[in-house]
Amino acid sequence: MFLSVFDLFKVGIGPSSSHTVGPMVAMNRFLDHLTASGIAGDVVRVVVTLYGSLAYTGKGHGTDRAVVLGLLGERPDRIDPADVKELVDGVIETTALSRGPLKGLDFDFGRDIIFDFDAPLDEHTNGMLVTAYDASGNPVGSETYFSVGGGFVVTKPEFADFASSGGEYPDVPYPFRDAAEMLEMGKAANKTIAEMKFENEISQHSEADVRTRLDTIWSVMKDCMDRGIATDGQLPGGLKVKRRARQISDALEADTTRNVKYAHAVMDWISLYAIAVNEENAAGGRIVTAPTNGAAGVIPATIRYYLEFCPDASEDTVDDFLLTAAAIGGIIKTKASISGAEVGCQGEVGSAAAMAAAGLCAVLGGTNAQIENAAEIAIEHHLGMTCDPVGGLVQVPCIERNAMGAVKAVNAASLALRGDGTHFVPLDSAIETMRQTGVDMLSKYKETSQGGLAVNVTEC
Repeated sequence: MFLSVFDLFKVGIGPSSSHTVGPMVAMNRFLDHLTASGIAGDVVRVVVTLYGSLAYTGKGHGTDRAVVLGLLGERPDRIDPADVKELVDGVIETTALSRGPLKGLDFDFGRDIIFDFDAPLDEHTNGMLVTAYDASGNPVGSETYFSVGGGFVVTKPEFADFASSGGEYPDVPYPFRDAAEMLEMGKAANKTIAEMKFENEISQHSEADVRTRLDTIWSVMKDCMDRGIATDGQLPGGLKVKRRARQISDALEADTTRNVKYAHAVMDWISLYAIAVNEENAAGGRIVTAPTNGAAGVIPATIRYYLEFCPDASEDTVDDFLLTAAAIGGIIKTKASISGAEVGCQGEVGSAAAMAAAGLCAVLGGTNAQIENAAEIAIEHHLGMTCDPVGGLVQVPCIERNAMGAVKAVNAASLALRGDGTHFVPLDSAIETMRQTGVDMLSKYKETSQGGLAVNVTEC
């Protein structure tokens, strides 16, 4: 299926695109359904049941609180993160929804959100069932939603349709389904990946709208990095993880006055940018899925590295970076997954690194073949990475993994630029390997906090 750059890069709030943003989107869709059906006024109770990974790590990811926000009609791209605590705590204290189409409805936070730890739903591990009841206790509306990663949400029928059809492309000029087609189309049309992706975008939206929205995406990314660098203190959630970005920034700034500098300090700057973003994500701040919240630091960090450390870099080329990255991300999501709950962290940080490597290679003048090679190198060396968040929080090891993913992305782009684009393993093969590895991976290593570091680290 054709995925817009704005499907891969969406403004939301932390800490998780699948466990926070997705449930908010699902609740909004349910409210829209009730309103359109004319039955919102008949509803006296709403019950939300969370399954699979949403149940196991929902508390740590704030899924229950995201459900409340969604039922209040709050949307992830519009809500002020500073308002979240007051809104949710108000519902918990009053046991009633304070705004939205169901304003005044009784809602018991502990009773009406159910964490089902039995077997996940067949279609996807991130399932949620929402049911509305009338005064007689009869269900008047019910829908099953799946949060499939990156803030994408589908209903049960939509999931079945996509699984059976493989998705349908809209009528776009360059409807490549995989990397091989992408390279073939680029060669035939003598266009870069960014140029093809841009033409696909403006076939669906106006050119001015695409440019404006791309600028907004980068602006939110920059603001997120700057907030993360400027803020210190402790992250919420109970692990007592201390923010490090400000301390790292201060140390790096101090080093600039020294006569002796280490060349590898550039990696510390890259790590700083990524850590700043993911500390903001862990704190519930405003974030851009890239392609998920858990991997949101890799691409912004790589872009900032390019702008601050590469000669002749210009913000005018950030659009090309994002467009190229989105082309790669769309292929990965279509052919495999960007969901940690489906395929482990290889689908999140691994995908982000591949997207970032491709984008960096593009703005540094790489050919389409070199760009594809950069993406392949990055994803190949994340294969098998598990998703094992300690305490169900997007903090350990997630924050540092973004730093490592960004450094790998830069390394992958550099290696690809040193070659001519020919290489042994095609990107499509690496993506299929990631998919197969995810299928074979035990569920305890896929965002359930039942394996890996999540059980081998003593919580404080």
